[in-house]
Amino acid sequence: MSDIIIAILAVIFVLGVAINIHELGHFLFAKLFGMRVEAYSFFGLGPRVFGFKVGHTDYRVSAIPLGAYVKLYGDDGAGPLEAKDATAEPVPESELYELRPRWQKFFVMIGGPLMNFVLAFFIPFGIALVSGVPANPSPIVGRVQAGGAAEVAGLKPGDRIVKVNGIDNPSWGRITDEALLMPERPVPFVIERDGQRIDISVTPSRVSASGQSAGILEMAPDPGAVPVVVGQIDPSMPAASSGLQRGDWILAVNGTTLRNPNDMVDIITKSNGAPIELQVDRGGQRVGVTITPVDRGSGWRVGVGFDESLLSVKEPVGIGGAASFALEQNLRILRVTGAALFQVGTGERSARDTVSGPIGIVQAIVNQVRIAGFDGLLLILMAISLSLGVMNLLPIPMLDGGQIMVLGIEKLLSWFGRTLSLAARERIQLTGLAIVLLLMVTVTFLDVSRLFGK
Repeated sequence: MSDIIIAILAVIFVLGVAINIHELGHFLFAKLFGMRVEAYSFFGLGPRVFGFKVGHTDYRVSAIPLGAYVKLYGDDGAGPLEAKDATAEPVPESELYELRPRWQKFFVMIGGPLMNFVLAFFIPFGIALVSGVPANPSPIVGRVQAGGAAEVAGLKPGDRIVKVNGIDNPSWGRITDEALLMPERPVPFVIERDGQRIDISVTPSRVSASGQSAGILEMAPDPGAVPVVVGQIDPSMPAASSGLQRGDWILAVNGTTLRNPNDMVDIITKSNGAPIELQVDRGGQRVGVTITPVDRGSGWRVGVGFDESLLSVKEPVGIGGAASFALEQNLRILRVTGAALFQVGTGERSARDTVSGPIGIVQAIVNQVRIAGFDGLLLILMAISLSLGVMNLLPIPMLDGGQIMVLGIEKLLSWFGRTLSLAARERIQLTGLAIVLLLMVTVTFLDVSRLFGK
């Protein structure tokens, strides 16, 4: 029961913060320009369920559980989306949204996505300032999984990767990103071995998680000699029932002293399901633990994640270094997401294996908190906030990008002495609502189809 409560709280935290930081952007810019805010719904659309009023603004919870919204006085285009306020009062023209200059309306509209981008930036920025940034491992192969994509292609421990998919001197992160987008499709590599450069082609293996498919190379970088400390334990895997605990320092497996986590992974991979004996240091006490690996379709596993803070050296950085790291992380997400959606558009990837709706997002949040705890939640909050900001800039009526598009149309019409009528704006909003609902139904269908494996 406690796991269910934690999962529910995690979903509320991530989605609540991402959505409300967006609406807060609209709210703050409206207040900055002196516009009167009629309602701020923290949760839901439509009729008011309960809330409280401060000044002229009704802070509320609404009936339809689809996000949140800010309603400005005079923004009649949003009228069809919510219940009418029965306590309407005369409002000075200077406080009406509709009578404000278009440039002010533009900033009110852009304020939501802007706040999402700010949140997505400051999460890795804060983590970098507090904990430092991980030293990116050299693109030197440290472990090659037996029978995996890398071994089949001929990669060996000690190989240095000097080019991948046409990209010179790639970081290890870029190497994995390129494979991520190309499951079961050959990726050209150039490696350096014994002073010679060799051209090879690696075909990443396809894996699926929460209904999403991706490519993996089934190899790991050489981290050097580092402690093998348990960071996460999957409660559904053998490690959880073996007595292994987070913080345990694994000294040896089957009598073999470990140099780094790659050694342990190799032993597990080659176990063929036979029980393995671990020697563990737990608070200075030496403890023996027996685990029997299981095969869930992707090789032998025990369900242990290692303490990532020990897998690579963390380098302290100042404000400039933290900002550079945060920008790099955001651009990395945008690059991978954009490339994946482009592949969907060209037919290279299936929408079912790429696009997530509400169910898929909830699954991802629950899996993240289960495996990586609160730190993992911050990272997925960053990704969702960034995606929410980008999605809202799409030129679809009802979304912020659509509202900005309407402002552009109004400006264009003004050059010819014409205006966009209220009826036309309402029709545009209702059309946008229909498009958004159609998208919601589509992505939910994709989620359900993945959930039941159809």
